[in-house]
Parts: sequence; structure tokens; C-alpha cells
Amino acid sequence: MRSRSVLLLAALLACASPRVSRAEDILHTERSLYRQIVVYQEGSVRCMRFTRLASARQSCVDLADRPRLVFEYLRMMIGALYLAPAPQSVLVIGLGGGTLVDALQRTLPDAAIDAVELDPAVVRVAKAYFDFQPGPRTHVHEEDGRVFVKRALRAGRRYDLVMLDAYDHEYIPEHMLTREFLEEVKGILAPHGVVAANTFSGSRLYDHESATYAAVFGRFFNLKRSNRVILLRKDGLPDTQTLRANADTLRPKLGPTGIDPAWLLSLFDTRVDWPPDARVLTDRYSPSNLLNASPP
Repeated sequence: MRSRSVLLLAALLACASPRVSRAEDILHTERSLYRQIVVYQEGSVRCMRFTRLASARQSCVDLADRPRLVFEYLRMMIGALYLAPAPQSVLVIGLGGGTLVDALQRTLPDAAIDAVELDPAVVRVAKAYFDFQPGPRTHVHEEDGRVFVKRALRAGRRYDLVMLDAYDHEYIPEHMLTREFLEEVKGILAPHGVVAANTFSGSRLYDHESATYAAVFGRFFNLKRSNRVILLRKDGLPDTQTLRANADTLRPKLGPTGIDPAWLLSLFDTRVDWPPDARVLTDRYSPSNLLNASPP
């Protein structure tokens, strides 16, 4: 039985991410206060991961084509602009290599951006190895994302766009999965504010996450590939005609990112694909350690 388990584990690791080969050049490793950080490169693509396992990648940039977004999920996150194409204030929780913030700076040069990252080492690595350069209207805050949201709520700050992309080496930190946290996020949204949240489409938390977002915000767009991105607007979802019009308006700006509007619009879906009795996650019930959210 033990030999079968070992063989199964080896097979899963081998198939987890076929795009990552063994011919990677390790550029940097360090153990921060929060995680193991590894920076490596394959060809022109440089990546960061928070584990020694080659199958996991938190952030990647193509050095030969920096504006192009390597990950599908980032293109899906940028789809938030189809709901509101000209946000003036943006909050990004989770920095990684800074690729999402960089794309927003290129696309929205006049927007004020707050980027929040718990781990100062990640910020240093993003600047040193991914050439992340905060623009004049971008401010990087080294603190816990939920703490930042609570302080913003008390200060009365409002954001047109909030992007949730905080991960540790396994999944989203459990205190940023709960109804109470999402209520706090809702509280810092402007009247027409938009939320984009990066999750996994194959997580055992999927039903609970879906029920929790629905309990706080109502209907949302559910974009699914290997990752699942939730897109929603505080005052309700726009119709298909509005989405297409916004996509056409943004096409010249988003072209360098590699986004195909037809592909992206085809992913917008509002169908409820979770059971009606799925339990909402709360600060008192958020068993992400039991419902292990391993990626597919």
C-alpha cells in the first residue's frame, strides 16, 4: 500500500504543471519570515514560487515580452475592467512579482494604486528580479491584507476596484476567505466598485467560497479555467452589451497584455454551480486546513 501511495504522489507531481521542465536555472532562494521564496528562469520566462516544488508558480514574467501576461488567470483578473473600464482608485492585495500591478500601471496610468503585500522579502524580490517599479501613483504597503482593509474602512477610504490575489504556499489565507472579510471589502468599495478575486476552480472550498461571495454580494461572474476568477460589481452586474462595449473600448490598451476579448468574454458566466445548502465561511467557521485547497 505504501509503494502504491508513493507512486501515485510521484505521478501527481509529474502531471501538476507540464509547462515547468527540469531545465530551470535557479536565480535566488531565501527563507523569509513567512515562506520559502525561489526565483528561477526557463528560457525568457522568469518565475517566483513559494515552495521547493517545481509544480507551483506564484508569478511569472516573460523578459522578452514584458507587457504580455504569462498566466491566464491574470488576463481573467484584468477582465474586471470590462465591468468598469476607468477606475481611478485601485487596491491590489497580494503582490507576487508585481506583474498584475505593472499591467494596471500600464493600462491605467492615471489611477491611484495601493498594493498590499504581507512579506517584505517578496517586495524586495519583485524589485530585484522582476524589475517591479512602483509608478508615481502606486504605493506599496507591507502589511496583512485584511488589516489594511480594516484600516481603510475605519478611515473612510473607497476604491473603484479591489483585486484579491493573496496566496501563501498552499492557498488563500483563511482569514481572507470569510463573510466578515468580504463585508469589510464591500465597505471600502465605491458605489460602482468592482471586485476581482483569484481562486482555484478545483478546490474543495469551491462550494463554500461561492456561497460566501453570493451571501455578501449576490450574483457574480464566474470565470473558470484551471483557476477560477470571481468578478462582481457592488451595484449589480452589467449586461452583455455593456461588457462588449467596454471590451472594444479597452482593446487598444489591453492588446499588449495578450488578452483576446472574444476568449475572455466567453468565460463570463453567472450560472450557480454550487449546492444551495453550501455552508458560508465565517471567522468562526473557516476550516481551510481541513478542506485542503490543493490546486487541480
